[in-house]
Amino acid sequence: MAAPRTTREGPGHGAASPSVTSRALRVLEVFAPSAPVRTLTDIARHTGLPLTTAHRLVGELTRWGALERDGEGGYRIGLRLWEVASLAPRGLGLRELALPQLSDLVHVTGENAQLAVREDLSVVYVERLAGRGAVPVLTRVAGRFALTPTGVGRVLLAHAPPEVQERALSGPPARCTPRTECDPGALRRALAEVRRTGVAICEGQVTLDSVSVAAPVHGPEGTVVAAVSVVAHLGRVEPHTLVPLVRVAARGISRALGADTAPDLTGPVRAAPSGSATHR
Repeated sequence: MAAPRTTREGPGHGAASPSVTSRALRVLEVFAPSAPVRTLTDIARHTGLPLTTAHRLVGELTRWGALERDGEGGYRIGLRLWEVASLAPRGLGLRELALPQLSDLVHVTGENAQLAVREDLSVVYVERLAGRGAVPVLTRVAGRFALTPTGVGRVLLAHAPPEVQERALSGPPARCTPRTECDPGALRRALAEVRRTGVAICEGQVTLDSVSVAAPVHGPEGTVVAAVSVVAHLGRVEPHTLVPLVRVAARGISRALGADTAPDLTGPVRAAPSGSATHR
């Protein structure tokens, strides 16, 4: 007969053991773009779970559809999770409304067009379209990135609550290139400039060969709910020529979301000093 379940690690231990849900989530967390396929042994090792426990959880997740087994005995994320993720209101719904504007940006510029939202202290990319010959970027759909070195991240951070801004600026700096701005004072000035102009421009903050222009997307109540950007080849494109295009796209997406009005900051945008500019 199976031993009765306990909510403790064992006799004499005061700490509660992880719930079944938390252990199942730990299993899903071992999958990443760099490791889309995992063996059962990999899963047990990376989660710290006993092999028998990992085997049981993987079996349950596979039967539900969260995981799929390939022909060589490995496991990968299943389509059932994609079905569930599609219900997220800030995910595919936002993406579908924004796609026409993003497609226009790619068609006109031939470069990358991106749409992102903020999740705590991270940028989550909802969509990315790339033109023929577009500059390579480090982002991917559903991928996360730090707020401070990215243009869309700085747009979102500039309009976030003050306590979120302070947490982001007081944390470990996210340095991607030698030009990435990490000084909190300079970043505060950059965020103030984003609020003043309604756009973020930067060069070489995430990759040295790219320049980015980003603008805020407003929701029905006028709050900033997302950011859109174009990431282009540094030196091939004058960033200020992209500003009107990105602003028009942001306003179009805002209208599709039901925003009554979005600030029409169409005045000149001052070039940000090297090192304090915003990127991607």
